[in-house]
Amino acid sequence: MVTADRESWGAGAVCLTADPDDLFVEGAAQNQTKALCTGCPVRTECLAHALDHRIEHGVWGGTTERERRALLRRRPTVTSWRRLLETARAEHGRQSTARQEPGEGRAQAG
Repeated sequence: MVTADRESWGAGAVCLTADPDDLFVEGAAQNQTKALCTGCPVRTECLAHALDHRIEHGVWGGTTERERRALLRRRPTVTSWRRLLETARAEHGRQSTARQEPGEGRAQAG
C-alpha cells in the first residue's frame, strides 16, 4: 500500500513542513525545491518511493520528474528501487569503512 510505505519514512522528511505547492513546481524553481532534499535523512527512501510507485509529478528524493523518467528508462528491469537503493547505500557504507585506516577520524594523543 502506498500510504503505509510513505508513513514508515515520511515523518523524517525535511520537506514535511514545506508548503506542498513548493514541492510541485516547474522549470528553474525545481532547483530550489531540490535543495530542500540536500541532507534529508530519508532522501533515499523518498526517491525509491517515487520510482517504485511511478510518481510523475513533483520533486521526490532530490529528483525531478524528468530525472526519474531517465532513471526508469536506463534501468527498466529494476523491480524494487527501494531494495536496489538500500543495497547500494549499505555497500557504499561498507566500502567507506574498509578504506579508513585504523584510528582514522579519531583524535591522536600526543
